[in-house]
Amino acid sequence: MWNVLLSFSGLVALIQLLFLPFFPESPPYLLLQKDDKAGCMKAMKQLWGEENYHTEFDDLMKEKAMTKGTKIMNVLEVLKERSVYPQLCTMILLLLSLQLCGLSATANLQESIIPYVSLGVSISELISIIFCSSIIDRFGRRTLLCGGYLLMALILGLLETSLLLSDQFLWLRYCSVILIFLFIIAYGIGP
Repeated sequence: MWNVLLSFSGLVALIQLLFLPFFPESPPYLLLQKDDKAGCMKAMKQLWGEENYHTEFDDLMKEKAMTKGTKIMNVLEVLKERSVYPQLCTMILLLLSLQLCGLSATANLQESIIPYVSLGVSISELISIIFCSSIIDRFGRRTLLCGGYLLMALILGLLETSLLLSDQFLWLRYCSVILIFLFIIAYGIGP
């Protein structure tokens, strides 16, 4: 059934592709990047209704006034900008470290349980995205980064301890899986 599971994301993408033309373009994109005030107002009316879009439109106009004179760069221009190299290298190292760390293989579980662990990893990533997007405005990026790194360090210490003792106490293997899920959530919320 793995082929069905893997094809599910393609089905979701196809549904999005079919319905996407019926949705309006992003109002901030229309106003700030395309400078299409009429298109922005039309999209806002469609999204928020006739009466409810004025406050958001005023906020976008203020943002447009604040960003006047700044050049919007494409991806290639951002990659050529030397001032973003430290941030770019940090992001690449973090993504590679998560991909290559082998956390899912460390729990030493039976082969029949591994698909459920993979599913749990995906659910943990989803939880972290939802949780982070709901708290980032309240706490700010810096706090989430520092807190995420601290949580990750604590969880990795506990994970190492549970892996060392998992041969003596078999139930610690399942604790290792839970710690892996918590690590992924901490990673998603922080770094």
